[in-house]
Amino acid sequence: MRIRLTLSAGLVACALAAGAPALAGDPAHPGHDRTPDVPRKLHPTHTSGGGPGEIAAPRTSAYPRTTTDGRVSWRVAPGVKYTRWKQTDARGPIVAHLLTVDPSTPGLKIDYASMGSVRRVAPVKDILAADGAVAGVNGDFYDIGHTGAPLGLGKDRQRGLLHARQDGWNNAFFINRHGRAGIDDLPMTATVLFHPKLDVTNLNSPFVTPGGLGIYTPRFGHTAGYAVTQGQTERVREVTVENGRVIRNRGKLSNDTTIPGLVLVGRGDSAALLRKQLPKGTRVRVQWSLQGRPQMAISGNHFLVHDGIIRAVDDSEMHPRTAVGVDADTGEVLLLVIDGRSSRSRGYTMVELANLMVDLGADEAVNLDGGGSSTMVGKNRRGTTAVLNTPSDGFQRWVANAIAIEYHRP
Repeated sequence: MRIRLTLSAGLVACALAAGAPALAGDPAHPGHDRTPDVPRKLHPTHTSGGGPGEIAAPRTSAYPRTTTDGRVSWRVAPGVKYTRWKQTDARGPIVAHLLTVDPSTPGLKIDYASMGSVRRVAPVKDILAADGAVAGVNGDFYDIGHTGAPLGLGKDRQRGLLHARQDGWNNAFFINRHGRAGIDDLPMTATVLFHPKLDVTNLNSPFVTPGGLGIYTPRFGHTAGYAVTQGQTERVREVTVENGRVIRNRGKLSNDTTIPGLVLVGRGDSAALLRKQLPKGTRVRVQWSLQGRPQMAISGNHFLVHDGIIRAVDDSEMHPRTAVGVDADTGEVLLLVIDGRSSRSRGYTMVELANLMVDLGADEAVNLDGGGSSTMVGKNRRGTTAVLNTPSDGFQRWVANAIAIEYHRP
């Protein structure tokens, strides 16, 4: 039996503080891909584009019940079912798209997908095709209009941990070592061997935490200059490592250059430590991992449902939404997209999204990137791979990564 639990009014303020990643040093994003570049200060609260959503009408005690119609569904692949339906209430209509996935199905795998380089963006359909996937949805929030890199963590079954943060953006969906799906906070641990004072805060991140130390590998793509220090040019340092030895240690950051082995970027106190501890010729070896060592993982920003409790408290802005949830009873994974910003589908608030995930059976759920990024791809009823929802931009936005559903006949 599933019991819905919600946060009491007295816990709302605490939930707002606890449910959001640390704000300090996170980048702000322009309102949309096509808007002029603006200084970055805070991370996007709803979408990578950062644009405001339509404000939802307030709920009242006389709020009408929801009506549901137009439900259709079909099998995308063994263990994968697609369902679409319409709902209408006093706030207006929405169109929902759901992929129900049974990870225990022989030949079926859920994985992280991207176009190779952490910084490289592409439409969801192209990302999934490159991964050989039969279906999937867009993934993490990303540094739109700047580096293009995801804000949080990503681990691929084949390529390992590609990008992550020590803390601050680690609410993640994952497949654990035993093949079961889960949602939890997954901090990264990274160390520079024999140099314990060097505290690594970022791996292939769009920016290094103020005062922190970031590591960049060839998987990041080319270097991004002062974008990774959010424009900070003083008290920064870059150390380049090739074949396990420091070949360069300088106070100027390189831009659009190949990363031969490793590039370490320090800000503030970490820059001073890099200057002292890693002179040219020093041997350098770095290790990193995620807590629990999952097979794959991808982060979102906020828990919608965690430990069986609805954590979402924002019932104001309506946007297109993407979420992933896990049914603890069945082990099923629920991938949900809500269309928005149109007369046929208004979008959802965070609270509405959490409520629907619980109604669908999720005991755990996390919010993924939304707005123009919200995209679901899978086999249509003709067996052709297609975009199954209606992206709000009128076309597929180029994004950083995706959750991929792969099937290979056993």
